Amino acid sequence: MGVMLPYLRAFAVGGLLCLVGQVLIDRTKLTPARILTSYVVAGVVLGALGLYGPFAEWAGAGATVPLTGFGNLIAKGVREAVGEKGLLGVFSGGFTAAAAGLGSAVIAGLLVSLLFKPKDKDR
Repeated sequence: MGVMLPYLRAFAVGGLLCLVGQVLIDRTKLTPARILTSYVVAGVVLGALGLYGPFAEWAGAGATVPLTGFGNLIAKGVREAVGEKGLLGVFSGGFTAAAAGLGSAVIAGLLVSLLFKPKDKDR
């Protein structure tokens, strides 16, 4: 059971984040774009307060993969770059920190677009 616990925590935390997002979509007038942006900002704020790091360590991929983890990653990259490069780090830190994830997403999107033919949705 000890081997499965990290997977269960990641599944529970990721599922809870998805559940909250779905409830916000269903019960409020917030658009999905505003909810997703709020998740990124929440990751930035929680990271700035020093709360997201311990939470992400406990929750594993359930906290690092969703958009809250992306916001935290970008903020962390900016903080580190500002420490190294000064004010110029504000402009480069987020890109440097998230380069691997963004690059793999672009490559995966390119490969999928080459393998499948897009179709219009029937409305």
